Amino acid sequence: MNDLLKHEERINRQLARYGVKFGIYKNGTFNERLFPFDAIPRIITAEEWPQLEKGLIQRVDALNAFLKDIYSEKRIINDGVVPEDFVYRSPGYLPQCEGFTPIKGIYSHISGIDLVKGKDGVWYILEDNLRIPSGASYPLIARDLCRQCSPDTFRRNHVVDNRNYGQLLRETMDSVNTGGINVVFTPGRYNAAYFEHSYLAERSGAVLCESEDLYVKNETLYYRSTHGDLKVGAIYRRVSDEYMDPLTFEPDSLIGIPNLMSAYRAGNVAVLNAFGNGVADDKGIYYFVPKMIRYYLNEEPILNNAPTYLPFYEEDREYVLANIGKLVIKDVAEAGGYGVVFGSKLTPEQLEDLKQTVIAQPRRFIAQEVIDFQDLPIVDNGETVERKADLRAYVLSGAGKTQVWPCGLTRFSRNPDSFIVNSSQGGGFKDTWVLK
Repeated sequence: MNDLLKHEERINRQLARYGVKFGIYKNGTFNERLFPFDAIPRIITAEEWPQLEKGLIQRVDALNAFLKDIYSEKRIINDGVVPEDFVYRSPGYLPQCEGFTPIKGIYSHISGIDLVKGKDGVWYILEDNLRIPSGASYPLIARDLCRQCSPDTFRRNHVVDNRNYGQLLRETMDSVNTGGINVVFTPGRYNAAYFEHSYLAERSGAVLCESEDLYVKNETLYYRSTHGDLKVGAIYRRVSDEYMDPLTFEPDSLIGIPNLMSAYRAGNVAVLNAFGNGVADDKGIYYFVPKMIRYYLNEEPILNNAPTYLPFYEEDREYVLANIGKLVIKDVAEAGGYGVVFGSKLTPEQLEDLKQTVIAQPRRFIAQEVIDFQDLPIVDNGETVERKADLRAYVLSGAGKTQVWPCGLTRFSRNPDSFIVNSSQGGGFKDTWVLK
């Protein structure tokens, strides 16, 4: 591992050359920056991994069952497990998807589940990302560069090979393909995640496409090829729901594919991930995932949520208002580390303002206990220091099979006083070693 540290600067130069960047829109402004890499990996032991893997599979299977139910029978609402208010008022719920089940009944084909490991040694789920979770390319290419710089490191350490992600992605697309080619759909080369789109297309053997490359005819999606137009059987989209079909969602979208929804509803093309998944990764819905596991799978959750309270419920609201100074308050409509407020950092006046906002808009917020999660070592200005870090695990669901990629994206805060590790908040990333 010490040998890797000697090559960290070289690896970061290579990552910059490849365009490994991220970007975020906030208040009408787009910011793009490099995603700094730290060469000290997160290590998950061979004894720890199987239980973590089993818990992730359980969670994603329950979330897929929830999505299928919500857009069809709605049993979980009718049985009073999840209030309908939390479904129909979610910005991720799409009425256009009602009464239609995707091919093989799979909604979230590629799930990004964010976890932290508490200082008590317990893993806690912080967030479920079921729309277009990003980031798998970062540890994938970083491992390749590390292996090139220091092959002896990987000969000496028994690390599970992570190079199979492209194969897993291809198998996932193939499992729902309706007969045709696989494509990765990107908004274009000016998108901050364009590197990831092109890299995953190459690793999975799919064709990288933009909107002008694709069209719908007779409820079938086609790719304009120099060798003649080809039917598309599966499209792995890296564009948000609302921009995908201007005839169904946002009419002003210039990056979508007109009539894509008609081909999708006709069962002529698989869309990964399915439209409407946002209802299941709403921060308010997060509270109910343990209940989903019991309801759909008749099992006890293997992995824990962070202790969470819903101001929507009177009992929870009273607890939140009484303890707001020691809780984390999250706006369910925000992402990327925005809309997260630590009560301990607020003045008495700010706390009172927040209380009044929670009282006026209880559906808008969740509150969580602060988890004192583990610090991991990073190199900062030549010194080894410890910083907060999370893990995004990637779970792939194909026909009859859900599996976890034996790696993941470890993000860390570069601010010694911050619990927020998101790249949009200035964090960096590490490779994640799962040991054999």
